[in-house]
Parts: sequence; structure tokens; C-alpha cells
Amino acid sequence: MLTQLTINHFAIVHHVDIEFATGMSVITGETGAGKSIALDALGVCLGQRTDSTMLRDNENRADICAVFHISPENPAYTWLIEQELQDTDNPENCILRRVISPDGRSKSFINSTPVSAQQLKLLGQFLVQINGQHAAQQLLKPEYQMQLLDCYCEHTSVLNQMQADYSNWKNLQQQVATFHQKCQENAAKKQLLEYQVAELDEFALKENEYEELEKEHTRLSNSETLSMLSQSASQLLSENEEVNIESLLYRATQHIGELVELDAQYAEVNTLLQEALIQIQEASSELQILSSNIEQDPALLQDVEDRLSQCINLARKHNVKPEALYQLHQQLKQELTELVDFSESEQTLIEEENKAYRHALETAERLHQSRMEKATVLSQQVTENIQKLAMENAIFSIELNFDENKLTAKGADSIAFNLRSNLGQQAQALNKTASGGELSRIALTLQVLTSHKNAIPTLIFDEIDVGISGATASVVGQLLRNLGAHTQVICVTHLPQVACCGHHHFAVEKHVVNDKTETMMKKLTPATRVHALAKLLGGSEITETALANAEEMLALVS
Repeated sequence: MLTQLTINHFAIVHHVDIEFATGMSVITGETGAGKSIALDALGVCLGQRTDSTMLRDNENRADICAVFHISPENPAYTWLIEQELQDTDNPENCILRRVISPDGRSKSFINSTPVSAQQLKLLGQFLVQINGQHAAQQLLKPEYQMQLLDCYCEHTSVLNQMQADYSNWKNLQQQVATFHQKCQENAAKKQLLEYQVAELDEFALKENEYEELEKEHTRLSNSETLSMLSQSASQLLSENEEVNIESLLYRATQHIGELVELDAQYAEVNTLLQEALIQIQEASSELQILSSNIEQDPALLQDVEDRLSQCINLARKHNVKPEALYQLHQQLKQELTELVDFSESEQTLIEEENKAYRHALETAERLHQSRMEKATVLSQQVTENIQKLAMENAIFSIELNFDENKLTAKGADSIAFNLRSNLGQQAQALNKTASGGELSRIALTLQVLTSHKNAIPTLIFDEIDVGISGATASVVGQLLRNLGAHTQVICVTHLPQVACCGHHHFAVEKHVVNDKTETMMKKLTPATRVHALAKLLGGSEITETALANAEEMLALVS
């Protein structure tokens, strides 16, 4: 719960230091005195947005500090441990602080550790719930209505199970969708591979065939040149009748042979010439063989050119070099062979998804039954309470409809809070039949009935009693006092019937100090409290009658 709130240089507050206790605390003051400033400052300390207008004029910074006592059962206690922000020397105390600079920027602290405003907000949701003048408008939102009913039902375990089952089902549903897409992609890939492989099978390129075709094409396209050059070389080597290399070498060997007989030194030369003659004879013989095999076949050349052209076109189509087309063909055939048939896996996955949906639906039905049982009890209790709040003929009811086709993480229920305001009328949804005052009373009643079931230790009501008075205001005050018996309640009010029900009373006053307006807030003693209530009853002039009425009101509550 909130134990202390210190405010410095915020709005028209120079300095305020307030200590809060358990039970119901009321804050009163004249209109415009700044009753809500303390709550606004607390909201800033809980992570709400800041701006430069929040600073008191001519001040360098605003500083707000809130101290909370946190029991180990509060989720905030666990959150502080998880975030490593707990004060280990005093684990059940938590200090939140916010410093606002003139440019509107701020610094945030939890137990003296710098944090972000978002972290303040996350922690604040476990500590305080602020209900403003327009909070009753939330009752018109189905999601808030469901939140209230679930809080009253206290079936957190079923809600958690619902969320887990729904998440599991949606994950499997996504897996099925992804699997279908994968199957489609697989089928498309298989179809493409089958076409590509069939085309390459039909072409039937052999390994290294492209290189051989290039060589064959070069020979066939240059056959005339090959034939002419071969004949010329043959004539030079041996076929020319007048002069050829073979005959010249033969004559040279004869001369050298005679030299060897005269001088043995020429033997080596003779050997070399003999070897050269043999090489020339062999070269001439090989050249004749090659020349005889030269083909001049235009039809064969055309076939080779066609084959090469096809190979080049297919390679360009597959974006590879012609030399790599054979290897690509083998690779595509391997990929086609390795493609998996997903049909069996798909059926298994679909069965799992259907099973998860049925399980989630069963949990949603359990949740529906729990809500139905408690909705009847809550409707009766709300009806009893609002009839005490000057709505004598009103009947409040909760309508729940289960639709398995609208399954969500919160079940399959749709909800409507209905009200029959007067006899002879049909019950209708709140947004169609409830006035602003009726809506406020229903909201307060629901807050009282559900507050002890949630874990938030401090509830703040900022003038929620607007539009009510007299006996109705007394009932509202008593409801808030009853609420304060098991949670901390802080209530800003302008009604004496509500103010007298508080266990503690704070008064807000506005003064002019050194030509500057200041709002001050102080806790009232029993004696000063009587005067504050008398002022609420009689206005600026406090009469003996007003004082007597105030004393009587306090006595009746006590």
C-alpha cells in the first residue's frame, strides 16, 4: 500500500509531504483548491507522461517520491526480484521517484536505481488502480466487463490454461499453414525439376561431349586448310621429286659416312643425321595417314553445329557455361530423386492441430461454465447494491454467449452488462439505457464487489461521486468504507456524506505566499475534521448547526 507521498515544485505545489495509512482516506477541499494534484503527481510517479507545464513557475525541477509497503504475496514483490530492483535491506519497502526538468524530460528511479518510465508503469500496475470521474465509461467496453467478471470469478488457473491452449492451437495452425505453403512450393519445384530433367534427358549430353564437339567442329570447318597444309608439308618432307628434306638428309648421311671412314670424329654427327632421317621418315608417314583421314563432310559439319548450338542454348537457359551443362543435368536428377513426399507428415500435423483446437475448446467451455455460475451471483449482488443507491427498481444482469467459432485467448464468450432501470422496461445494454449517474453507481458497486479479489493493494477514486447526493451519497460512503476494511482506499470527494466515512481525512487549501499561489495538504485531527465537514455542509460560513450536523455524521459512522 501507499505509505508516503512527497511532492516538490509540482504544478502549484511548493512542498507537500503526506503519510497514508490503511483503511479509507478522504481528500476534501474547495473547488479549484487542487484536490486532484496529489493524485496527478502520484500518476507521474507511476510512469505517466510528463511535460514542462508540470513544473511550478520559476523552478528548476519538480521532484515526486512515493513510498509503498509491498507484501510478498503482491506480484510487485516478485517483479522487483526479477528485475533486480528490490532493496535487499528492506525488501517490503519500495521507493518510486520521478524528477522533471524544465524541458519536460524526466528521470525515473526505483529504490534509487535509474529506470525507464515504462518500468515505472509496469510496476505501478501492481500497486495502484486510479479510478477517475470518467472511469465509469470503461463499463461500456466488453473487454473491461469481461475483466471484471473474471476478477470476480477468481479462476486465474483456467484463464492461464485457456491462454496456453489457445496459443498452442494457434501455433499449430500456423505450422499447418506454413506446411501447406511448403507443400505447394515442393510441388512447384518438383514440376519444374521434372520438366528440366526431361528436357536434358532428351538432349542426352555425355560427359566431356561439349569439348569433343568443339574440337570436331574446328576440324570439320577447317578441313580444306588442313588438307592443303598437309600436302604442302608432305611435299617438303618426301614427295617433291626435285627437292625434299628426306632426300637431302639421305645425301648428307652418305657424305658423312665417307667422312667417318677417314676420321672417326664424325661418327657422332653421322649418328645424329641418321636419327634425324628416321624422324623425318616417321613424320612423313604420320602426316600421310592424317591427311588421308581428313573429312570434308558438310552434312556432318551441320550436325555438329546444330548439336553445339543446342548445347549453348540450354546452358544459357540454365544460366551455366556449356561445359557445366552435363554436371547440371546430373545435379537436377539427384535433386528430383531426393524430393520428399510430405503427404504423410501433413496428415499427422493436421490431426495434432485438430486435437489442440478440441482441447482449447474444452477449456473455453470450462471457462464459460465458471463465468455463468459467478455471473448469476454477481448480478444479484450488484442489483442489491444499486437498489440501495436510489435505483430501487433497477435490475442488473450479465449476458454471456458462447460461440466456438469465435475462440480467443480469453475463451469463446461474448459479454454484455444489461440494466433494467424502471418497472415495465426491457433490460438493455448499459450503453443504451444507463445514465451517467447510474453508470457511476454501477461502476462503484462492481469495484467494491471485485476489489478484494484482485491483488492491487491501493484503490484511488477521484470524485467518482459526482452526480449523487443525500442518502445515496451516504450509501456510497459506506461502500467505500467497507472497501477500505480489506484494501487501502483514497478518495477525493466534495460530499460530506462520503467524507465522514473515511478513516482518515486530508484537507486541501490554496494560499498566496509571497505573491505566488500554493496548494497545501494536511491531515486533519478529530477537531479540525468536524470544521472541515461543517464547511462542506454549510459553505464558507460555519454555523453551530453545521458543526452539530458534522459531529452527528461522524458519530453515526463511528
